[in-house]
Amino acid sequence: MQFPRALPGLAAADVDRLATVPICTLRGIGAVLTAHLSQLVKDTDGYTDADGAALAGVTLDLVAATLAHHLGALDALTPETRLQVLLRRIDHFIERRLADPDLSPEVIAAAHHISLRYLHRLFQARGGPTVGARIRQARLERCHRDLTDPRLGRLPLHMIAARWGFTDRTHFSRLFRAAYGVSPGDYRNTRNSSG
Repeated sequence: MQFPRALPGLAAADVDRLATVPICTLRGIGAVLTAHLSQLVKDTDGYTDADGAALAGVTLDLVAATLAHHLGALDALTPETRLQVLLRRIDHFIERRLADPDLSPEVIAAAHHISLRYLHRLFQARGGPTVGARIRQARLERCHRDLTDPRLGRLPLHMIAARWGFTDRTHFSRLFRAAYGVSPGDYRNTRNSSG
């Protein structure tokens, strides 16, 4: 990965000092950066030019945060970079815990030592879905994907739903139909008969 020496919130000399230092990517902010980069590489065809520009900014913020953390200078980051890092940590937290039926805005706020009100304000300022809608949307996307996976063809629908945190069959079916315009069973049958 190449990036400009002038990263937000970091002096070029600090970036130079870290150029040859190995950085842990197995835990903490380094793991968040690694997960982000892995996802970018997996889904390159799905990005528009506008998406690419936005993702470049987020990626640079994560690189800056990772380097700053390594320098022990996280507090020296700009407020915008700190906000982007927090949002990325929250997104990563949600992705890792989608299967937990108890995942909720309250759990997310507590895990990140912020108030529930502040969490909602962060998501509102970002302009995307609410926290609850983000969780629901990500779970539905995983179920949608799993319903076309031939390895899971014998797994009952309610078990696929439960794999991603949906504990109520009727509620899951209603949400799936609202999102995709077809019931989960009909979707699976259509996809399997066309494949």
